[in-house]
Amino acid sequence: MSEIPDEGDIDPDDGRPESATQRADRNWNEILQELRVTQTGTQLISGFLLAIAFQQRFGSLTPFQVGFYLVLVMLAAGCTALGLAPVALHRQLFRHHEKVETVSIANRLLRITIGLVAVLTSGVVFFVFDVTLGLVAALVAAAGILVVLVLLLLVFPANVLSRLRRHSA
Repeated sequence: MSEIPDEGDIDPDDGRPESATQRADRNWNEILQELRVTQTGTQLISGFLLAIAFQQRFGSLTPFQVGFYLVLVMLAAGCTALGLAPVALHRQLFRHHEKVETVSIANRLLRITIGLVAVLTSGVVFFVFDVTLGLVAALVAAAGILVVLVLLLLVFPANVLSRLRRHSA
């Protein structure tokens, strides 16, 4: 049986006619879609990192490169764990009528995951450039992609939100 919202259930922030439960369900579904995107990216990077260890050239890495590689593997595993945490939370709280809390916590976990995926991506760029072209090229490439990621993942969304708030005020 679906909930039929009444006039008191219109969200004052966006005017959607939905109950709090419907809003939590919609928000949860949006978080799941975003988790799918981050998990796919993390899985691809993890697969790439795992394949490197079995390449012939892996034995010629410097101790710094091996250490950095291992940090990247741990970071990729951490991103995977963080991406799974909202799903595990949902499983634990399933049928306990805590969807609003689940959505709130999952939102925070997803924000952290996005930040760590950005660090991981920059690290992978650094590693690949360091192994193929050297340290200077690695620093330039990693800094460049980190700037792009900060702009796209932090500055751009904050700018859009700020602009929208100014227009609605």
